[in-house]
Amino acid sequence: MELIPAIDIKDGYCVRLYQGDFERVTVYDEDPAAVARRWVDAGATRLHIVDLDGARSGKPVHTDAIRAIVRAVDVPIQLGGGLRREETVEAALALGVARTILGTAAVEDPELIARLVARHGDAIVVGVDARDGIVATAGWTSTATVYAADLVAQMGQLGVRRVIYTDIARDGTLTSPNYAATAALVSDTGPAIIASGGVGAVEHLLQLRTIGVEAAIVGRALYTGDLSLEAALAALG
Repeated sequence: MELIPAIDIKDGYCVRLYQGDFERVTVYDEDPAAVARRWVDAGATRLHIVDLDGARSGKPVHTDAIRAIVRAVDVPIQLGGGLRREETVEAALALGVARTILGTAAVEDPELIARLVARHGDAIVVGVDARDGIVATAGWTSTATVYAADLVAQMGQLGVRRVIYTDIARDGTLTSPNYAATAALVSDTGPAIIASGGVGAVEHLLQLRTIGVEAAIVGRALYTGDLSLEAALAALG
């Protein structure tokens, strides 16, 4: 199971939100590229970048910061936040990111997802973010009328090979992932699942590996020191 450190960017800074609440934000570093180098130096083999302002506004905002991260490290980067149109996905890939993550577009424009998957394959990842099993969109500020499990199934039918599942109520809490909800999405025939939200200890990662997820995204725990990236990577072997 891969461990992917998260770098969330708001107002140009590396931050973390609590349960997706833009009013409950903690700034951890003024230089996201420096944070990226830190995690790669500690052993990260991939980074998860989110343009939070882009997610809320509906279009990428922090292109310069993302470009700086791509230039600063030599590991693949997956990027989400405001990628809701074909041209913004193409522009993100042109920056050099390996994967683009679409969330709101998966709900509002499934045909776009199908076209992008046909053209870019593994470079297209869908983010499924849920509260009580119901998908949230627009940077988690709106609630859709679709269940997470149904959206994952639909995306699989469109050819999506990888889904990032986030339980919003657990995000930033360090209390543990929502194992039951995550396990319900893992399938031999569906998209690979990347788990996000609630990881605060090595034990949480080991349990996620048992569930069968492909990877786990970790954010706040790395910044607070509750989880050491080196120790976590060593425990996962």
